[in-house]
Amino acid sequence: MQNDGQRAQRHQPLYTPAQRKIRDASPWTLIQGILAPLQFLVFLVSLALVCRFLFTGDGYAAASWSIVVKTGFLYLIMVTGAIWEKVVFGQWLFAPAFFWEDVFSFAVIALHTLYIYGLFWAGMSPMTLMALALAAYAAYVVNAGQFLWKLRMARLQGEVVA
Repeated sequence: MQNDGQRAQRHQPLYTPAQRKIRDASPWTLIQGILAPLQFLVFLVSLALVCRFLFTGDGYAAASWSIVVKTGFLYLIMVTGAIWEKVVFGQWLFAPAFFWEDVFSFAVIALHTLYIYGLFWAGMSPMTLMALALAAYAAYVVNAGQFLWKLRMARLQGEVVA
């Protein structure tokens, strides 16, 4: 039976040694490391507010604004993540190591953006907006899981290299 380190060796490493050095020295790595848990915290608060509205009918404004704030964090982490990818991999998005995470990120952004459009310009009903927010949040959770998996793989590959 193979352990995680042996499995990590079989796959192409996420980073070349030079990319790993750049990643570790880049301030954008720290920025991503700060923004990701902050965004997750905002997500949890917003999810609680959305669920409160759906179960009780109370707090629509708070739930709506929490989704707007969550969307702002999403946009911010996407822009800073693109800068991070440019610094580490030499391209703004869709670096081979994070291709599918970036593809799914665009689906997450599309759903959040559709919520913003529906809230401010399309006049969608509160229930439709909350359903859309839940779909966006489900996609966000999947995408966050993708990135967490990649972080784990990078850590395991780093241990194998060391």
